[in-house]
Amino acid sequence: MFHSSMVKLLKPHKANKVIDKLRERLGGCCKQPYPAMYSSIYGGITTDPTMMVIPIDDHMVHRGHGVFDTAMIIDGYLYELDPHLDRFLRSASEAKIIPPFDRLSLRSIILQTVAASQCRKGSLRYWLSAGPGDFLLSPAGCPSSAFYAIVIEDDYSPSSQGVSVITSSTPMKSPEMATIKSVNYLSNALSQMEAAEKGAFAAIWIDDQGYIAEGPNVNVAFISKSNELLLPSFDKILSGCTAKRLLALAPTLVEQGLLKDIRVGNLTLDEGKGAAEMMLVGSGLPILPVTEWDGKPIGNGKEGPLTLALSKLLWEDMIAGPDSLRVPIRYGKAN
Repeated sequence: MFHSSMVKLLKPHKANKVIDKLRERLGGCCKQPYPAMYSSIYGGITTDPTMMVIPIDDHMVHRGHGVFDTAMIIDGYLYELDPHLDRFLRSASEAKIIPPFDRLSLRSIILQTVAASQCRKGSLRYWLSAGPGDFLLSPAGCPSSAFYAIVIEDDYSPSSQGVSVITSSTPMKSPEMATIKSVNYLSNALSQMEAAEKGAFAAIWIDDQGYIAEGPNVNVAFISKSNELLLPSFDKILSGCTAKRLLALAPTLVEQGLLKDIRVGNLTLDEGKGAAEMMLVGSGLPILPVTEWDGKPIGNGKEGPLTLALSKLLWEDMIAGPDSLRVPIRYGKAN
């Protein structure tokens, strides 16, 4: 049993022993999933997991005053880095956080961090916080904002296995907050936990007007019984980069006569549950078929052929798409 008298005071001259303990705990026999991290606090990239930390007085930690974004690493390329970075900077502006560097410098740091990681497949996540400084609400006492980036190694590939979803009972964010990709993800986490408790993959939010919104970290899309691709309007939810790329690619299936039309707008719960096919759309999926909602089948309860066709189309774009969307990593060029 733990007693307060057992707590040790870790004196500064014992710092090396603390780091050794962290290395021992983080080392083990498993490969580290985070091969590199950048922090503007210490002004560089580290590959030592014990150094992958942020200050406790960072306002992103104790006030949630921060934004983030991501990009997938596929076969040595960053997919859709620039659309994600653009959204990141829009979120930063809405959150009233001035980045410590300009866009070109942020992009360079991201690319160098991935290069240092030697990771060929996985994802990159990066954050901009109001910065460390104190424990107050206002960031006025923070000398500067802070930028962090970390590489997550993962054998990333799409799945064609259908999943189930539920309707979330957790209140969704207001449109003003939902359209910013901030670190305030408590409602998202509670919604995802609710789904897990009910044996579902994800929970879907319905807005206060009864229209389908989004999942906790994914967009949703449908195929109507008349073969239309339908997506909820982005005015109250996060503008998904992958969902927008899907909308750009989908006309190919219209030209082939597989899709009749593409529409973005308000969709009721009944329209969604009555669709022929349903899918989740997000960077880490990129498309995942949904075969059941609230215990009832979507369509015939099987993975839809048009969902799988769209998944194939998007995956091909990710592994062999235009140069404007696939940024090569110069692995030998990290400083």
